[in-house]
Amino acid sequence: MTTFFTTAEVRNAVDLLASRSLIRLVTEIDDNGAIPPRRLAATLPDLSTHQLRHATETARARGLVRTAPGTGLELTDAGSELADLYDAAARWSRRHASPAPVCEFSNRVRHVLDLLTPSLATQGAGSLARLSAACLPGAEAEEDLARPRALLLQWLAANPQVTVLPDPEPVA
Repeated sequence: MTTFFTTAEVRNAVDLLASRSLIRLVTEIDDNGAIPPRRLAATLPDLSTHQLRHATETARARGLVRTAPGTGLELTDAGSELADLYDAAARWSRRHASPAPVCEFSNRVRHVLDLLTPSLATQGAGSLARLSAACLPGAEAEEDLARPRALLLQWLAANPQVTVLPDPEPVA
């Protein structure tokens, strides 16, 4: 079954998933295990208190992390699958030196998510091919991008809570 997303849903999901603080939180827990809440700031010192609080609240609200008694913040199944998606995106970016040969992990992930965004709302067969003409370094890169794209589509279909558009602010 193919899942279709509106442009607004895709943008909302990619904005959320491409957040540097969320990428850092999810990958840190994936790489090193649960983080006690009192150790968050020491574990991720490059993030401000506000960024940590926002990433943690967002991850909890979207079902990516949970607090396990005695261990701390740990990934849910959805969070573990998201970490796998982040790894696949970063591998593609590193393999194709895109956006640059040397780049921070979160920038690699954001770059790939940004590349995939235009092709997600329109599920047509040629959507990735149209993208390659403008952005990708070659046919091999286009073929390789199919795997992160499929993982992202699968993850979004299984986790529709990240595509939900926020309610508009009430007008005073």
